[in-house]
Amino acid sequence: MSKYIIEGGHRLNGNIKPQGAKNEALQVISAVLLTSEPVTIHNVPNILDVKNLIDLLRAMNVKVEKIGEHSYRFQADDLDEDYISSADFVARCAGLRGSVLVVGPLLARLGQSYFAKPGGDKIGRRKVDTHISGLSKLGAMIAYNEERQAYYLVTVNGLKGCYMLLDEASVTGTANIIMAASLAEGTTTIYNAACEPYVQQLCRMLSQMGVKIEGIGSNLLRITGTDHIGGADHTILPDMIEVGSFIGMAALTQSELTIKDVSYDNLGIIPDSFRRLGIRLERRGDDIFIPAQDVYEIETNLDGSIPTIADAPWPGLTPDLLSVMLVTATQCRGSVLIHQKMFESRLFFVDRLIDMGAQIMLCDPHRAVVIGLDHKMPLRANNMHSPDIRAGIAMLIAALSAKGMSTIDNIDQIDRGYEAIDTRLSSAGACISRRE
Repeated sequence: MSKYIIEGGHRLNGNIKPQGAKNEALQVISAVLLTSEPVTIHNVPNILDVKNLIDLLRAMNVKVEKIGEHSYRFQADDLDEDYISSADFVARCAGLRGSVLVVGPLLARLGQSYFAKPGGDKIGRRKVDTHISGLSKLGAMIAYNEERQAYYLVTVNGLKGCYMLLDEASVTGTANIIMAASLAEGTTTIYNAACEPYVQQLCRMLSQMGVKIEGIGSNLLRITGTDHIGGADHTILPDMIEVGSFIGMAALTQSELTIKDVSYDNLGIIPDSFRRLGIRLERRGDDIFIPAQDVYEIETNLDGSIPTIADAPWPGLTPDLLSVMLVTATQCRGSVLIHQKMFESRLFFVDRLIDMGAQIMLCDPHRAVVIGLDHKMPLRANNMHSPDIRAGIAMLIAALSAKGMSTIDNIDQIDRGYEAIDTRLSSAGACISRRE
């Protein structure tokens, strides 16, 4: 198992560029299963979750050709249906959260698919109800296989378009249903659909492949199914979560940093959410410039009460950035309530920050009050263990600002979402090394 050794207290400087978006990559790579024609995808992040998904596609006999540092060509013209029904396929899927996204395409194209209980982060329950309900409405029959601990989905006469109102605006649930509906007969209307930029990107790629999709960017989508889906050439957006992570790093280390090529128009409320913590951001073309500041003062509410930063469906704040915003707030001036609505275990990592000297009161599994130290009491170095991707990057941010040498174990979790983060941060002035 690998770990990071971090000497804190060094300021970052210069430029840093975000990787391709993890969440989009998992969706659009899964979508190649819908067609037998070649699909080329650029700006693919070199991270563990994406590597594992590509390896899963290879095991399904998808042809995968790496044509550039971050570009791949896929062709699923000879899928191995025996393997897709095997115990090994189910076991692989169970260890990879992103594998849920192959269910919709496989069901639509082959008429059957296993749906393993998802693995991945240890951040509490992650429901698959929206996926199951939506695919069922399209005509899938569903049974639970006790031996393989997976759902088995099958269609008799193919999928049929319908109207559905999702119980929650699930990103992966929406993506799965969109992909399944692309090969369904008739029109599928999805209300309360997730509309994150990554879902929009999936829709644009499918439109390029010949699927008619109306309402892209809204929570009301209409997908007209087709019996032929062609190839595509698609470029993945920069990762908005990594952009937010770099903003938090710059603030906590009081650094001057330029984040390059961020696709600013697709960041939504993220820049303004960090401004609420007192961080000055300057848009320069498609870059973000963050000047070094002596003080980062949290904005209070108009009535003087403590502000709340909470996650919400897009265009609200993504829950993946709340861990970053929480650790950033520990050295701001003022207090803030962080409300993580979606996952009930994602805030438990704050114990490690408290050990480092942060003043945080964990109210319950979903809420924590952060009392900022205003950089007057630096965080102390600590030995930590990463339970999930976002907690891992929050711990790394804390360690970059702490006095002394910190270690973070189980960094495979960080590798799942951040490409060569140690190398890229070292080039920006951080003192970080990787050890086995």
